[in-house]
Amino acid sequence: MKRLTDRAYQLRVSVAMTLYVVAMLGVWPVARAAPALWLKASLTLVPVVPMLYVIGLLARKIAQSDELEQRTHLVGLGVAAALVGTLGLVGGMLAASGALVLDGTALLWIFPLTMAGYGLSRWWVVTRRYGGSMGCDDAEGWSRPLSFLSVAGLMALIALFAWWRGQDPFALGTFSGMAASFAAIAGWLSWRRWRRRTRGR
Repeated sequence: MKRLTDRAYQLRVSVAMTLYVVAMLGVWPVARAAPALWLKASLTLVPVVPMLYVIGLLARKIAQSDELEQRTHLVGLGVAAALVGTLGLVGGMLAASGALVLDGTALLWIFPLTMAGYGLSRWWVVTRRYGGSMGCDDAEGWSRPLSFLSVAGLMALIALFAWWRGQDPFALGTFSGMAASFAAIAGWLSWRRWRRRTRGR
């Protein structure tokens, strides 16, 4: 199988995320109003398809990496799994005792939290333990904050649509929070890169 370049990987992820947003804006409202259970379930799972494609791309990227990169990826995934598993355990215990009220929509946060934990922990391993950089050149270094910023824009678009429809305050709050989180990560990465460049001068 041909090796997947960083540029091709980012392009495909961007296309998949765009399709995810289109599915959330176009299919999700229809799914909520679908009369039949099978139709509701089918339409609800349409946005999952592009995310499964992104997971497959990530698995392919990890499989085609060298041993050191695979180690950093697996450490990042391990830390993310431990973080989300711990949060799930604490949240489940609090919900079971009645100290915290949670519904099924809280499960929507599992995937974003896993990806955020994976990205941050892998960054920590690469930059702190091995003294490397997440970007090899200047253009690639700026592409990471732009990627987070584009995801923040997509989440903000979904939040804007939820606000415009005015029917789902939880969706508005959820996607607004996701947009703010991804924008904050993009700002932090940009600030770190700017600080490194000014120190280098």
